[in-house]
Amino acid sequence: MRYNDIIILNCEENMDKGKTYTYFSSLPTMGIRYDYVMKVDDDVYFRIDNLAEYLKPQPREDSYFGYVASCQNMDPYKNYMSGMGYGLSWDLVEWIQNSPIARNKSEGTEDLTVGAWLDEGKKAKNRFTAKPAIYDFPGSNGFCSHDFIPDTIAVHKLKSRNMWFDVLKYFNVTSAVKESKLYHL
Repeated sequence: MRYNDIIILNCEENMDKGKTYTYFSSLPTMGIRYDYVMKVDDDVYFRIDNLAEYLKPQPREDSYFGYVASCQNMDPYKNYMSGMGYGLSWDLVEWIQNSPIARNKSEGTEDLTVGAWLDEGKKAKNRFTAKPAIYDFPGSNGFCSHDFIPDTIAVHKLKSRNMWFDVLKYFNVTSAVKESKLYHL
């Protein structure tokens, strides 16, 4: 851990070659315990306050949450949570660290792989989806996107500066930022 907020993994950058296993399995060795741990893509804007409110009433054990795949599916016990951003309770992170299921099947499409570990291990009895508060940027595809909504937890597929700007503007994130010659809002 560097700067108390950056984790440098002992693996090469990769998408589906075990980085997610390395991430989850290394967390328990860092000496910090969390209620939940998340894996989030870098093209997602998360509203942490809304996420915290959403998680308050949820179970803190054997829990798996996020945006259940596919777009039309609302049943978190069918399929897996989309790789845009999903979370696990701490006991599941510790299970991943010690599980031969996860260790021996660490490669593959990461979100599908995590779901398969949990299914095979008969884990994640508490599954919940944050739909419709987690979604793709409006207009980015036909099924998983919709207009911005006030109770948004996360917006995915922010592939350009203009998309980021639209999100930050809608949620009034930049209203207190003073103008500068170094950037343009």
